[in-house]
Amino acid sequence: MVPLSAYLLSLPFTNGILWVFAWFAFVPLFFVLKDKSAGKAFFFSYLTGIIFWFCTVYWLNNVTLVGLILLVLYLGLYFGIFGLVISRPHFRLLPAAYYLLFVPSIWVVLEYIRSFLLTGFPWALLGYSQYKNLPAIQISDVTGVWGVSFLVMMFNALIYKCRVESVKCKVKDKRLLCRAYLLPCFLLVISFGYGFYKLNLTNGFRPLSELKISVIQANIPQELKWDPKAKHYIMDKFTRLTEAALKDGPDLVIWPEAASPCYLGEEGWCLNKISDLSYRNHTPLLFGTVSTQGSIYYNSALFLDGASGRHKLYHKIHLVPFGEYVPLREIFTFLDTVVPIGDFSPGKEYVVFDILKPTEKTPDKFSVLICFEDVFPGLARNFVKKGAQFLVNITNDAWFGRTSSPYQHLSASVFRAVENRVSLVRAANTGISAFISPQGRITGILSDDKGRNIFVEGLLTGQLVVSSRGKAFYTRFGDIFIFLLSILIICSIFRLFYIVKNKR
Repeated sequence: MVPLSAYLLSLPFTNGILWVFAWFAFVPLFFVLKDKSAGKAFFFSYLTGIIFWFCTVYWLNNVTLVGLILLVLYLGLYFGIFGLVISRPHFRLLPAAYYLLFVPSIWVVLEYIRSFLLTGFPWALLGYSQYKNLPAIQISDVTGVWGVSFLVMMFNALIYKCRVESVKCKVKDKRLLCRAYLLPCFLLVISFGYGFYKLNLTNGFRPLSELKISVIQANIPQELKWDPKAKHYIMDKFTRLTEAALKDGPDLVIWPEAASPCYLGEEGWCLNKISDLSYRNHTPLLFGTVSTQGSIYYNSALFLDGASGRHKLYHKIHLVPFGEYVPLREIFTFLDTVVPIGDFSPGKEYVVFDILKPTEKTPDKFSVLICFEDVFPGLARNFVKKGAQFLVNITNDAWFGRTSSPYQHLSASVFRAVENRVSLVRAANTGISAFISPQGRITGILSDDKGRNIFVEGLLTGQLVVSSRGKAFYTRFGDIFIFLLSILIICSIFRLFYIVKNKR
């Protein structure tokens, strides 16, 4: 039963098509936890977490096996703590309505903690499993992805509670129990109703402008990315694809993360060639590069405005631990043998770029999320609060091979678009490159003639609408939903104390 829960839960994280399995994946685990001691409840839940995470982030083995094992052992702890809490006999004394809200609240708060603790790893959140279930994810503009995680876990708890209670209840008690189920059912109906409403909403949506954007996916093998002999090959490939894209007359061309094979500030010929491409064609160009300031290195995005000659630089704020820097390297020197990399420095400024079409008087504003920065809701939200009207994610997922990693990464981008009600463009070295609407629809995706969208070369040109719609509730108020869940947990605990006291 434990492997069954883990396997069912991992299915939606392959490519998103199997999202329905998440709605009942936890039910087998709930039955396993019934009447178990604290030690056994933690063990079985922890084991479920370990199996799930191995099935989900197995692709990390392409980078580091030791890192994969350590990460899985850590992430499994959240499953263990969840199972330990919800299986305690005292919590089963809660009225059904309280219990059905308490269980998903514990899960979501643990996900939230995971998103910040030890620099944060908000990967494969339960809500992300629904990125192709568009009606379910629309509430994200109010609750963030956390609200979708809450709904999915609540439905799991509802199925379990209905099955367990219906067996032991008398007819009169069943009627009372049905009343207790009204609140969670009401929340589900309201959430999906809101989703269908948002998907069909047209009033209040007034386009400010429309941009034509071309995304370049050069499909550079990871082993060639920093090979000195491949620098000219890489530049020629990007140049050739860009010149083909320019025939579409784009307002902006986007290259992926670290597209430039040279360090910005050390090898001028590389920047000169890219600048010439932009200025000669009077077309703005955004590309990823490693930039230097003395002995300090940044993972950066450089925006060149071919029409005005302006340029602007953004340094990545949230670095990947053990990927772009090693925490406490000076203390734990042995980590160099596990992750033999140099350290990047984090940026400190939320940069907003502006692009002005020749026919427009007001510039359109956008910000860039580099690599896995798009998995952090707060980061994207801060950019939009600073004035970004659409978001761009430039990334390189070539490290992880032909696996489910790019699809899991794409799911996060979908939620950042919905949460902030802005369009989002993805430019990936090997895929997935795509256009995402403010409703989370993938309106364009780069594929070859066989329908493959990872490890293929090509370009994708699409239209992006910048609207006058005001900032979303989530953008303005952030994670207030987490605060409400914390209050709910506290109230449930006080309610439990009251029940236990009256039973004595």
